[in-house]
Amino acid sequence: MMRRTPSFDDFEFDDLFGRMSRQFEEMSRQFEGGRFGRETAIDLREDSESFVAVVDLPGFEKRDIDLSVTDDMLTIEASRSESADEESEHYVHRERRSDSVHRSIRLPAAVRADDASATYNNGVLSVTLPKLHVEDEASHHIDVE
Repeated sequence: MMRRTPSFDDFEFDDLFGRMSRQFEEMSRQFEGGRFGRETAIDLREDSESFVAVVDLPGFEKRDIDLSVTDDMLTIEASRSESADEESEHYVHRERRSDSVHRSIRLPAAVRADDASATYNNGVLSVTLPKLHVEDEASHHIDVE
């Protein structure tokens, strides 16, 4: 019995690549849905006067983002949903997307929440939180007798 070496003509590459593409799409949807614990990363920098939190929130609009500071906790929430408003009966496949992010980070020191500010540019949120300093005048010197 003679063994035959398969040639490229024997394979249906279009079918193979089509199946692989569908599997990758299904896998990416699972990751997008947060089923595997995907979290939005927060970077927190400190200088002498403030803390600066930097968060990547691509695809969100400013109006989608809600920030709050309570005690020593910064909370960032963002949510959006997309839908195609175009009405047509010729769809073969159509999907809607809905994303939300909820993150909190404990701040290492007290901040002046009333003086906090935030900017959002090109999908990157930066939150500046001025530190609460104890003024020297507020302390009381005690003489030792």
